[in-house]
Amino acid sequence: MATIRAYTTIEQSKKLAEILSLESADMCYYEYTSHIDGTPKVGYKEGITEGIPCWSLASLFNVLPKGTDIIKEESDTENEKYMCTVGVKDDIICTFGNNPVDACVAMVEKLHELNLL
Repeated sequence: MATIRAYTTIEQSKKLAEILSLESADMCYYEYTSHIDGTPKVGYKEGITEGIPCWSLASLFNVLPKGTDIIKEESDTENEKYMCTVGVKDDIICTFGNNPVDACVAMVEKLHELNLL
């Protein structure tokens, strides 16, 4: 079974920082990297004033409209796929991702494109 990532990647975080209020981020990537594998560390935002803002799955749900839902579409170990749905103006908008965070990020981007966020 695949591990579900609980927060946005650095690339996703940079995109979201252009769309969302930075105050909606609840975590951030530290400026220093892990001595084990060289990847940036992620931590809770409280008390951190520098770094790249990062959104947890919970904080993404806080910025999405009420009624947003995540549905697991496929569940074999190699091809997990999640669908994020939200009803807006009598329509249902769907986006997909390989995990719930990816699906929510796609939804934020889609709603932004449609000027609904």
